[in-house]
Amino acid sequence: MATATYPPPPPFYRLYKDYLQNPKSAPEPPPPIEGTYVCFGGNYTTDDVLPSLEDQGVRQLYPKGPNIDFKKELRSLNRELQLHILELADVLVERPSQYARQVEEISLIFKNLHHLLNSLRPHQARATLIHILELQIQRRKEALEDIK
Repeated sequence: MATATYPPPPPFYRLYKDYLQNPKSAPEPPPPIEGTYVCFGGNYTTDDVLPSLEDQGVRQLYPKGPNIDFKKELRSLNRELQLHILELADVLVERPSQYARQVEEISLIFKNLHHLLNSLRPHQARATLIHILELQIQRRKEALEDIK
């Protein structure tokens, strides 16, 4: 197989040859995918839903419900994680053969922390978008002042 520095474009470029004269001559883009689809052998869905810990087979250490105080729960899980790491160090010194249970507890705490942080992602995205829009408004106001 020969390779070229600049390979030719894919054959469907011919569909757009009259685009400059008549922009409506080009085919419409395909509709967005909805539901499930297969990509590289894996099944994916277009629904962005964070599965619950129970769905993943993990015990939830913080209270359930819509009114979760994220700051309080993250702090308590962090304190619990620190305590379990100290206990793991103690177990490794005193009775090294019994470390597996402590590692499982630490893993459970990390999974709960990770899930709690992932549930905050939509809020983070919204706050980031607000910040970007505020910066754009500020730059446009500065540009208007410079023009005046």
